[in-house]
Amino acid sequence: MTRSLLAKIALSMLPVMLAAEAHAYVVTIGRAATAVYLRVGDGAISGGNYASGGTPVNNGGGISLVQVTVPAAVVGNGVDQAMTGNGRLTSDYDGFTFCTAGQIYIGGFYRQANNNPNVSATLQVTSPSALISASGDTIPISQIRWTSSGIGDADPQTIPAGTFTGGTQTLATNFQRNTWRESCHSFLYGNDAVVAAGTYNARVTYTLASP
Repeated sequence: MTRSLLAKIALSMLPVMLAAEAHAYVVTIGRAATAVYLRVGDGAISGGNYASGGTPVNNGGGISLVQVTVPAAVVGNGVDQAMTGNGRLTSDYDGFTFCTAGQIYIGGFYRQANNNPNVSATLQVTSPSALISASGDTIPISQIRWTSSGIGDADPQTIPAGTFTGGTQTLATNFQRNTWRESCHSFLYGNDAVVAAGTYNARVTYTLASP
């Protein structure tokens, strides 16, 4: 049997409240009614970019897909395999092309009518313990990690690099009130074990929660 591995991760956006950094630095936004906005991969905004008066809207729970096909000759050789994501590459803040093809855009804001700098929203991701194939074979979710960057940007990233651990993990606690933040994530599959041929799937959910 030819051994080919297609590892897929479906990333779903789950804002706690609908309510919006361009270039991964912190952008201060104007005070307004309390709102939390999170975009993972793709998203929807009405009336132009946020900086020009646009308003983020709920896009119906859109899901972005990240996947890789591992050639039979290299399955389990321990060499990381770059995964390819889909979704829009431009920032909702100002329309700047911030991500490169294959990356997943993650960004948003926490907004309030006042400006207490000591209050922040928290970005978390929840994942299962493993990717599972139709036949029930598994790959530990810890085999999937990501790097963080942005076109024209410099480190440190506001949403840093990491590895899925299973369960709920905190990615960032720095979404301060009345700021917009964003980064682009490139995902990699660790390829550390020989696994049965098949398509392995998992879904992870990102949540931006206000105090």
